[in-house]
Amino acid sequence: MKLLRLKITDPDGFRSLPAGFEHCFRTEITLEDEGDEFAPFVCAGRNGSGKSNLLEALAAIFYQLELLRVRRSFLPEVFQYDAVDNPQGIKEGAGFPNAFELEYQIYPSTFSLAALGRLATIRVEKLKDESPRMYWTNAQEFSHLADGLGEDGLCGEQHRDFLLPDFVVGYSSGENEILSLPFFKMRFIQFDEYWTSLREGLPYPGRPETRLTYLDSSFSQAILLCNLLFAGNGREELFTRDIGIEALTDFRIVLRRYVLLNEAQARPFIRPIERSTASSDEAFSMNRTAVSIDDKTGLYQLDVLRLLEEQNPKKRRMSQHPLDALRRCATLEFYDEASDTLTLDYWVNSATLQAFRESFSDSRTLFQAFQVLLTLNLYTVSDQLKSDLYRSDSHYVSETVPKLASDERVMRFKLVRFAKTGVEEPLMLKSLSDGEHQLLHSLGLCLLFRDTNSLFLLDEPETHFNPDWRANFISRLRQGLKVGREFVGQEMLITTHSPFLISDSKPNKVLVFEKDKGSGNVTIEHPEYNTLGASINKITMNTFGKRETVGGIAEALLDGFKERFDAGQEDLSALVDEIGAELGDSVEKILLIKAIQDKLENSRKDA
Repeated sequence: MKLLRLKITDPDGFRSLPAGFEHCFRTEITLEDEGDEFAPFVCAGRNGSGKSNLLEALAAIFYQLELLRVRRSFLPEVFQYDAVDNPQGIKEGAGFPNAFELEYQIYPSTFSLAALGRLATIRVEKLKDESPRMYWTNAQEFSHLADGLGEDGLCGEQHRDFLLPDFVVGYSSGENEILSLPFFKMRFIQFDEYWTSLREGLPYPGRPETRLTYLDSSFSQAILLCNLLFAGNGREELFTRDIGIEALTDFRIVLRRYVLLNEAQARPFIRPIERSTASSDEAFSMNRTAVSIDDKTGLYQLDVLRLLEEQNPKKRRMSQHPLDALRRCATLEFYDEASDTLTLDYWVNSATLQAFRESFSDSRTLFQAFQVLLTLNLYTVSDQLKSDLYRSDSHYVSETVPKLASDERVMRFKLVRFAKTGVEEPLMLKSLSDGEHQLLHSLGLCLLFRDTNSLFLLDEPETHFNPDWRANFISRLRQGLKVGREFVGQEMLITTHSPFLISDSKPNKVLVFEKDKGSGNVTIEHPEYNTLGASINKITMNTFGKRETVGGIAEALLDGFKERFDAGQEDLSALVDEIGAELGDSVEKILLIKAIQDKLENSRKDA
């Protein structure tokens, strides 16, 4: 995938991107120069300059396209907007840009089209208060393979599946939630989809139907497990080089059998019984309900494990439910009646690895099985709260969604341990530092989606890295995304304050953000100097506006020495000695000492 152009045509703008904001990611010349080589767009600028708003705008656009794509199958009722019958419904893109234009190129995801080796050029246009439309502007190059297009290349439902990126993957390392809103909305849609299939006893494909995937810290353990269980093809090298992880030794999955529901949440599960003409006992027996009354609390309790065990997979290739596959791979399984939990223990050896490879086609299939089960932890969220979230344009998602205690979750990981270089006993994943978690997370998500035609939106993924890791981060990303000797066509945007990422990028791949202090509007420019291989000092001064390369305290000391020098009342030789003893080496120190020495030399000549 290759982004070409984004324009915000919404009269109200979007966040800090004003009405009429437009950015061209590539020109015809840069398209020819880059070929299929992977290089991320590095979004740089001062804090609050609007970098994350660009990523959110892209995520919001693909979120709206997903709403169109999934509307016909499982979109929640609150989205079925109708001015007459359902005026309380949500129009597409509520809380997101109401009008925009987006252009990109992509390898169509169907094999017959991708085999041609050509990029389809797509234009997405949304007029105010209308649904977005997709146009395939070079469809004539694909002959009869693009049959069924409307006027001017207008795409119908049958084209959206293979002209959209395989996945839109989001990740934010810090507390900033600007990027997360469209992803969290889609996560609740995924939950509704799966929860409904469980309730109705419908088959399920074992993965979310939607493309948007937000890999926040709640997925860190799943990301690491999937990559280590499917180690090979350079996966383990990325982890061992910087962190020293040698191998996964053991881990545990805990599944809760019963969860407590209030009457509103339980009502859809017991509705078939209420409609039955048989007696209550017969109706419960005939419908094999998974709902009962909890003696202690008086609340309804739902037997989630029973629903999982009774659900059949949708895909023919998958002969068993993901839960069955996980149980098949376990070294030990036991049920704790006191806590009503099923525990699956895994002691990882060659047989365990072989079992996972036979049960799951690849690491991403396993991850998606984890993703589905972890999504069930949203079961406590009420329909009203979900409806409010779908309508929301707030950034405070984490404060809205309740955090469950570990023993209330449908699924959780425990005791994830691994062997680490130089350490005798296996270590817990929780023992790693913030920087190590971040590195494992960002590299791990690249490995999981390396063979997909996806858009990656990474918001400050390297905030806790040491300078060496920052200097090598883009190289590590390239290694993680490369399949053999090729890149599949991934596109990536990274927001950062690190000059190291800029030094590893060409100017056309560096986007420098500037926010107007008066209007608050954001503009984007490319650097006017060659950033590839530029020194950290030059980048710090030219891109981040930091003219001094030293800290604030050292800068104040330098200013004091300059004032004493300018006053002309000092012994200049003694002043040079004092500066040398007080401050470490820096460009500013060298320039000041040179100015003093030049004045000394001139004084000697005059004498």
